[in-house]
Amino acid sequence: MKITGYQIALAVLLAALAGCLGAFATDRWFGSHQSVGLHDFVHDELDLTSQQTSQLDRLEERFAIENAQLELSVRRSNAGLAAAIDNEQQYGPEVGAAIDQVHQSMGELQKGTIRHVFAMREILNEDQRRQFDRQVSRSLTGQPKD
Repeated sequence: MKITGYQIALAVLLAALAGCLGAFATDRWFGSHQSVGLHDFVHDELDLTSQQTSQLDRLEERFAIENAQLELSVRRSNAGLAAAIDNEQQYGPEVGAAIDQVHQSMGELQKGTIRHVFAMREILNEDQRRQFDRQVSRSLTGQPKD
């Protein structure tokens, strides 16, 4: 089978689209903008003690490293999907397996983020936790702030 310029262009376009969709989905559902919003909420709204601030800073330093590794894994999975699309040029077993890998990487990113959220919650007092829990719920459901 002879591969035409049109087929190559289509494969490149599909690979780029898959990468964009993966990046969009990661940012939309598991992205750092939610953590930044929650980070700002914790620092600006919860009246942290100096000890809590210090603990939070240490948690955020550790999470920044883990999060960078997890995001890199998602990008690698998206690149694998792009390669599978380019190789198969149809929805075949290689593309299906690559999609499963993207989903697994995105799931690990979400799990890492949730572990970080619970670690943040642990340093809060009871009243702060109630406020924090409401904000987490709003962040996850898209509900506006009261």
